[in-house]
Amino acid sequence: MMDSRVSPPVRYFLPTSLILMILGWGGLFAVTTYTSPSGGSRWLFFFTAVLAITGTVMPGVAFLNRRFPSLPPPTPQVILRQSIWIGVFVPTLAWLQVGRVLNLALGGLLAVCLILIELLLRLRERSQWKP
Repeated sequence: MMDSRVSPPVRYFLPTSLILMILGWGGLFAVTTYTSPSGGSRWLFFFTAVLAITGTVMPGVAFLNRRFPSLPPPTPQVILRQSIWIGVFVPTLAWLQVGRVLNLALGGLLAVCLILIELLLRLRERSQWKP
């Protein structure tokens, strides 16, 4: 049983992370190797990129949440959500680059917006937390 005052250990997320990485990176390899860049395969590329990035960053997000504790401590759902934010951010940058509209200001603005949304969600959790 986990202590409810600390975030879960990193090893708790390793199976999920490994599954997402295998599906994501394997899917990205298959999409880039065996398909042409048409409409359906392009969306499959972005979908598998979300899986790959989410699975890759999940242990790091779990480690950072454990290293820098907060009140209330993040639940596994919070760590998954934060990993998904990063997993959505990177393919969104790739999608913007396909249209040749990505620049440093737009990428920074998108990052600031996603960070602000996460901070507001954590603030809402803090306001409802009862030890």
